[in-house]
Amino acid sequence: MKVIVQSIDGLSLAARGDSNHWVAMDAAADVGGADGATRPMELMLMGLGGCTAMDVLSILKKKRVILDDFECQIEAERAQEHPKIFTRIRIKYIFYGENLPREAVERAIELSETTYCSASAMLRKSAEMVSTYEIRPAKNSA
Repeated sequence: MKVIVQSIDGLSLAARGDSNHWVAMDAAADVGGADGATRPMELMLMGLGGCTAMDVLSILKKKRVILDDFECQIEAERAQEHPKIFTRIRIKYIFYGENLPREAVERAIELSETTYCSASAMLRKSAEMVSTYEIRPAKNSA
């Protein structure tokens, strides 16, 4: 895997990986950025969310669990001093659908967190990770 990060203007950056898709990054205005794009540390959490979400959705699909919708909410706490690493990460998986089997949902989360998700395996080395989940009715139901 290879990535290139290119300066656009000051602390405004663009990055492109093997997939050939560009991602914009920027810093807050108070530290010299233009506040025009996502922060690099936010991208790390987005990468974690994408990694575990893809695992969970793929596992549930193989188990023939039909979801109406899905989201993954992630919150992180960072160290006060530099390097301001993540010290605690909370992941909340939210599944929407009717009669979703809890056992299948719990197993999919467990497999992602313990076996498949590379991002969580790396971040777990420096941060405490806690996950929860909710099963909610389909969004379009009353």
